[in-house]
Amino acid sequence: MAKELKQLTKRADNYSQWYNDLVAKADLAEQAPVRGCMIIKPYGYAIWEKMQQELDREFKKTGVKNAYFPLLIPKSFFAREAEHVKGFAKECAVVTHYRLKVSDDGSDIVVDPAAKLDEPLIIRPTSETIIWNTYKGWIHSWRDLPIMCNQWCNVMRWEMRTRPFLRTSEFLWQEGHTAHATREEAEAKAKEMLHVYANFVEGFMAVPVIQGVKSATERFAGALDTYTIEAMMQDGKALQSGTSHFLGQNFAKSFDVTYLNKENKPEYVWATSWGVSTRLMGALIMVHSDDNGLVLPPKLAPIQVVIVPISKNAEQLAAITEKIQPVINELEAAGISVKYDDADNKRPGFKFADYELKGVPVRLVLGARDIENGTIEIMRRDTLEKESVSFDGIAQRVKDTLEDMQKALFEKAKKYRDSRIYECNDYDEFKKRIVDGGFFLCPWDGTAETEAKIKEDTQATIRCVPYGFDQSNPGTDMVSGKPATCKVIIARSY
Repeated sequence: MAKELKQLTKRADNYSQWYNDLVAKADLAEQAPVRGCMIIKPYGYAIWEKMQQELDREFKKTGVKNAYFPLLIPKSFFAREAEHVKGFAKECAVVTHYRLKVSDDGSDIVVDPAAKLDEPLIIRPTSETIIWNTYKGWIHSWRDLPIMCNQWCNVMRWEMRTRPFLRTSEFLWQEGHTAHATREEAEAKAKEMLHVYANFVEGFMAVPVIQGVKSATERFAGALDTYTIEAMMQDGKALQSGTSHFLGQNFAKSFDVTYLNKENKPEYVWATSWGVSTRLMGALIMVHSDDNGLVLPPKLAPIQVVIVPISKNAEQLAAITEKIQPVINELEAAGISVKYDDADNKRPGFKFADYELKGVPVRLVLGARDIENGTIEIMRRDTLEKESVSFDGIAQRVKDTLEDMQKALFEKAKKYRDSRIYECNDYDEFKKRIVDGGFFLCPWDGTAETEAKIKEDTQATIRCVPYGFDQSNPGTDMVSGKPATCKVIIARSY
């Protein structure tokens, strides 16, 4: 292993530092000059682009179209929806002036006090307010509905504690905002988009998730219901990986968005919003990676196969290149991204360690002796297993390995997640065990008081009322001793 990799903190020693080290050393991102912001480097952005492209395709299959709305939102718009502004008030960055004054010699730069805006502008923490102000001009009749828009953009939330990808002051995301004629149609859309997220996270990221609905305390500010997908990281903590919100008519009433129904009577519109962000990058890192670096599922790896030739001279390299080129052509024709690294500025050992650190799923190594023997070395990143195999049929073997690795990563993560879901009805036992992580399926009386006590005592929160678990006999709340209304997933989280 290359000397540089020895500096990667081990997960068992300090999981948090391991994560930070990996983000930096795998060339995913680095800290920006602005507190709490990050610079996403080309390799990290290439992963995000693959996520974005696949999600965008899935959104459009459901009838959603992309649009773009302004970064700056008048402060007065936030005042129209009380619960919404309460939820974001402490995180809002505010623009109050539009000009600077510079001294003649350029040594002093100050905000021009004469250039104060008539109304402060909020850098969008989310776009419900400006979008619903816009929808008012788009919606008049039932014939105008539904409207289903999504935008890919950045937002700013002035976070006090930040960590790359997981929680930053500025981050990239998509936010969908739909308008419907009926409650039933809006609720169905919100749930549909949650399933889109779950299918993507499980099918492409190879990360198992629990779907469910948030408690009233944890739901999105201004929503009637928030649906969530929750993933478990290797340290047993939860990561909220995507949310979809049924907004009811709250924003339609705040911005007076009505339509004439088929009986020519005015009605308020029903709404949803839904989003995922670069937080998914954090999930991808923390669910699969190991002490050697990233482990990327093949469907999201910028480089799916790297080929490293081993040669002593230009003649050998030419022979290796000629031998491997048909394999490269076949793989690329199958839609597999291949890098043939014949650069002579780095030793093969350094290349091996670097691609291992960056999580390239499959590595092929071919030397002059391999050509003589009709063999080639193949290594898969998830297991670090390598073997010398016949050169004949190597392209098909690579395809099969990539498919198997995608499935194996999901199964490994699911097995780990499932082994750390615990049913618990004893609060003392819960308080002792929660420090070691895991998802605890517990009876809850449905009150905010019980929810607040759990958080105060343990730093754990109710992640969701999960789907797919038997709720027919929830039992007795372990905190209050009252009859439970449901069973919930409780965990510490990022």
